[in-house]
Amino acid sequence: MAVSNTNNTLPSTFYLTGIPGYEEFHNWISIPFCLLYLVGIMGNCTILHIIRTDPRLHEPMYYFLAMLSLTDMGMSMPTMISLFRVLWSISREIQFNICVVQMFFIHTFSFTESSVLLAMALDRYVAICHPLRYATILTPRLITKIGIVALLRSAFAMIPPLARLAYFPFCHSHVLSHSYCLHQDMIRLACADTKFNVVYGLVLITVLWGMDSLGIFVSYVFILSSVLRIASREGRLKALNTCASHICAVLILYVPMIGLSIVHRFAKHSSPLIHFFMAHIYLLIPPVLNPIIYSVKTKQIRQGVLHILSPKKH
Repeated sequence: MAVSNTNNTLPSTFYLTGIPGYEEFHNWISIPFCLLYLVGIMGNCTILHIIRTDPRLHEPMYYFLAMLSLTDMGMSMPTMISLFRVLWSISREIQFNICVVQMFFIHTFSFTESSVLLAMALDRYVAICHPLRYATILTPRLITKIGIVALLRSAFAMIPPLARLAYFPFCHSHVLSHSYCLHQDMIRLACADTKFNVVYGLVLITVLWGMDSLGIFVSYVFILSSVLRIASREGRLKALNTCASHICAVLILYVPMIGLSIVHRFAKHSSPLIHFFMAHIYLLIPPVLNPIIYSVKTKQIRQGVLHILSPKKH
């Protein structure tokens, strides 16, 4: 399936890989992935609908939750078409321009989700450490600015490495190792000096995800310090319970991300099935689990879901 390019010109087409050696099971493997995508889309759309239609939820915490739902869908949905085209044996080809656009959305929303989780940590910090000033600090205008800055920061950060791809010759294989396009996957195929892209990618991950995770950690240091000063045990548990969903969301994003990095770095020769599932778990787990967690742990969201399921009883 590899395509050679003797003139070192930019190829118009790349080829996506499903699970080498498991092609006969592609149709069966597509079933759980299709269900996961549907659950993720329905769950996040439900969260957005509840927040939009219930005036009681027009508060900073739920605005940030709406941002999380939007970034969850933005992170996973760009891979849907190419994944099912591969698994259903429709086509493994993907145009270079479409591949770059797909990379842009996947990476941009991945970084944006990390920023939104940082904003949610700051929201919990203000709510617990400065409850009397909560509404005056986190105004709708400030929340809007935070969302715009988080998205623009991630989008502009992805422009330099993706723009350089247009100048790389691809004179060897044009076969990508996933069923969707990733920046680190494509630069391995380039017949040029990719040092800038490699270093830039590492710096970008370290700076953006590193700063966000550090901000989340510092926020929870202050939150725990404030919670421990609460006299009653019930008060401490109630304060910590408001953070439980957010902590789960942080783990759901970062644990699969770390797992995927470990597999790529230390398990390069492991089964293609492991690489395939790890690559998609990283994009699918947050959109699927975040709505479930917030529906279970957040009373107002849970009531909204029950109202949708049985409107006559609520």
